Amino acid sequence: MRNIIVGALATIAIGATLVTLIVISGSIDPGADTPHSPAVFRALELARETAVARRAAQVAVPNDLTDPERVRRGAGNYAAMCVSCHLAPAMPDSEIRQGLYPQPPNLAAPASAKPSDQAAARRFWIIKHGIKASAMPAWSKGGMDDAAIWDLVAFLATLPALDKTQYDQLVASSDGHSHAATEGHGQNADGHGDRSPPLPGKPTAAHHDDRPHRH
Repeated sequence: MRNIIVGALATIAIGATLVTLIVISGSIDPGADTPHSPAVFRALELARETAVARRAAQVAVPNDLTDPERVRRGAGNYAAMCVSCHLAPAMPDSEIRQGLYPQPPNLAAPASAKPSDQAAARRFWIIKHGIKASAMPAWSKGGMDDAAIWDLVAFLATLPALDKTQYDQLVASSDGHSHAATEGHGQNADGHGDRSPPLPGKPTAAHHDDRPHRH
């Protein structure tokens, strides 16, 4: 038994030493244009999804996510904050999305599964807390309150079923980029909606500009 324990500890020590040498050698390519090996990618994906699922299981999902008002409010924030990375109906792949690794999912693509509380809780947790070492920010750190995050989750459940015209109309009918972690949903301290300017490259109304870019 003692020999087994010693052998296991030696194996762990050798493995840790090899990993340390690889890390400090600088041989790991950090470039976003060089993907991980399939084995590393699957391991990281498994670790991420397991960790998110564990935390999302503690999230209480509201029972009004199909409320049209939630969907309408969420549309404005999606157009202002998310569309450059996660796209919209009939929108071509964006420049920023093509350069990101891992590439953000196309949330406007036809859904392979019906919306569920588990999926809603997962999305809420990710939007609120973000994902380390990816382009997904923790939107709560920027002042997005839980109610506004749930509005966005409600919109995401309907997005795959929208065409371009429906999407544009829904965004146009929304309150735009409007959210705040204060008393009163969607209001700041003086009682007015948050009308802060959109993030660079992220439109608030029509989801894309068909004009060619010049560099």
